[in-house]
Amino acid sequence: MSTPRQDATRDRIEAELVDPLSALGFDVEAVEVTPAGKRRVLRVAVDKDGGVTLDDVADATREVSRVLDESDVMGELPYTLEVTSRGVDRPLTLPRHWRRNADRLAKVTLTDGTTVTGRIGASTDDVVTLDVDGAARDVSYADVAKALVQVEFNRRTPSTTENEDD
Repeated sequence: MSTPRQDATRDRIEAELVDPLSALGFDVEAVEVTPAGKRRVLRVAVDKDGGVTLDDVADATREVSRVLDESDVMGELPYTLEVTSRGVDRPLTLPRHWRRNADRLAKVTLTDGTTVTGRIGASTDDVVTLDVDGAARDVSYADVAKALVQVEFNRRTPSTTENEDD
């Protein structure tokens, strides 16, 4: 559990990074500062439309490093910087998360306790449409208690299915 001081440091770091990373097309998804012996580990998760490539992570790392070098936000204690993509294990909490995961399978727990699994379709700032067993279901973000993308290892898409008439 973090302390108010750790939270304030994390918030200051995030505030320093949002604009420079946004200028490169990235959203700051998470900033974590954790103690690691005599050092700290600073983890910054970024995302963008179309996904994040290794080259994107390298670009974001250079920008984060530059911003931190030019500010005093990390103080004098040594730290290790890790920049990563958002990852599939993070919950869908913002409309952009739903939009960026269109056509992926999601397990959604609603505030009434029911769970729905469906493929993410169109989304707006307030509602996402899920394809649940072939039926469209509109879900308000306000009704979502928790939502996670489901990893599919052998998903067959129309472009990968074989013509059964051959």
